[in-house]
Amino acid sequence: MKNSKKRVQTLRLILGDQLNSQHSWFSHQQDDVLYVMMEVRQETDYVLHHAQKIIAIFAAMREFARRLETAGHRVHYLAIDDAENLHAIPANIEKLVSTYKAQEFQYQAPDEYRLDQQLQVFTQNTVLRCHMFDSEHFFTARDEVGKIFDGRKKWLMEHFYRQMRAKHQVLMADQDPAGGAWNFDHDNRKAWPGLPWEPEDFRPRHDHSVLWASIQNVGVKSFGQPNAAEFAWPLQRDEALEQMRAFVRLALPHFGDFQDAMSSKAWRLFHSLLSFALNVKMISPREVIDAVEAAWARGDVSIAAAEGYIRQILGWREYVRGVYWHFMPDYAQENVFDHQTELPAWFWTGKTKMRCLSHAIGQSLEQAHAHHIQRLMVIGNFSLLAGLHPRRVHEWYLGVYIDAFEWVELPNTLGMSQYADGGVLATKPYVSSAAYIDRMSDYCKGCHYDKKQRTSEDACPFNALYWDFFSRNEKQLANNPRIGMVYPQLRKMSQEARHVLSERANYLRQNLNEL
Repeated sequence: MKNSKKRVQTLRLILGDQLNSQHSWFSHQQDDVLYVMMEVRQETDYVLHHAQKIIAIFAAMREFARRLETAGHRVHYLAIDDAENLHAIPANIEKLVSTYKAQEFQYQAPDEYRLDQQLQVFTQNTVLRCHMFDSEHFFTARDEVGKIFDGRKKWLMEHFYRQMRAKHQVLMADQDPAGGAWNFDHDNRKAWPGLPWEPEDFRPRHDHSVLWASIQNVGVKSFGQPNAAEFAWPLQRDEALEQMRAFVRLALPHFGDFQDAMSSKAWRLFHSLLSFALNVKMISPREVIDAVEAAWARGDVSIAAAEGYIRQILGWREYVRGVYWHFMPDYAQENVFDHQTELPAWFWTGKTKMRCLSHAIGQSLEQAHAHHIQRLMVIGNFSLLAGLHPRRVHEWYLGVYIDAFEWVELPNTLGMSQYADGGVLATKPYVSSAAYIDRMSDYCKGCHYDKKQRTSEDACPFNALYWDFFSRNEKQLANNPRIGMVYPQLRKMSQEARHVLSERANYLRQNLNEL
């Protein structure tokens, strides 16, 4: 996808998560505009990424560039193995400006702080005319959430979510919420009994063995299973829309009931797997919400299923982005509990005797995906209880999941999962003993460890770590009204019992690789 060296007036940069074919940039073809796309080591190497994530972004970028050219746009595409690729965005832009004698540089607002800063520095130090455009994707501006909560001591997603529902008239009956309530979360917490069975995988399949070979040949490091010959993620808008329609038809009717359920027998259950397509902007949040709302209006799905799914997009997704842009860059360094432990080796292999973690991490390594409860209440839960360094946990989540881009992943990991921000994002630490995992999954059945024991050698590690976490952090957490009966129960324990729990937890934290 090399363009002729004919001069252009304007270079327009398209990043790998800006594959929005509906953007106003593309409404008409301009001969004096050159679209620039690049696969660079700057982006493959800043954290260690899952192989499927690298393949998916590069393959989707190549397909997007091909479609732009077919529509008559001029495109200069730098592949990962291109001899002219300098592997840094500013350096490549400077070279292309010189090649094409461009006078102006345009780009869409990046969604990651580091890229936003990098491009700001570039534009401040070039003689080119520069202009940043909106990505035309989100419901909210970067600073909108911060403005809503300006002057308030506490940020609450529910307050923001209700404003978004009313403002955008989503699931509303005039000024009242459809169904008579804003939130049906209490209806969305059922364990999966085995039926109905999860629908057939509705994602497309691709063979990207050649692309994967080129990525390996230039020395890009990765982890996880590439599955390049049977690659199962949408790589262009039409595929993403078809996947969305299949989800609404086949899985959404059961999503509400079982969105928090986990099973070793069914890794997808009733989740949409649309987050990658959404986060690289193949499809918009508005059209996904419209499709879900229309299914409810037709009577195809319950209000609980529709509201539960819409809340994730119109509420949580937009809210988390607002938190990210308001609190960065300091947010990335938050570590309220001063946790310093490195990740155990089995985060990279899934080989642990804890069945829940073996399944959730093993699935993540194989599929580049795990749903929100696996991320929060299995992997994240253990990470917080074990005192893993939140920055290391963040880097692992950012690398392992195909939908992970820092604006959405960082607050979810540091704030929601690890409570490292001290309660900015979440109202309490999301931790549990084995009881919650057993209630919501079949993971405890057949596990090496006993879910009912606390301190014996075969006791589930979650149990001692859970009680010791609250014991160690009593000064910070005892007055939190959302924690419930933990501290009254702790205070009923004898000093000897608390000491035995602490000793067991210390042993577990010192021997994480052996669990």
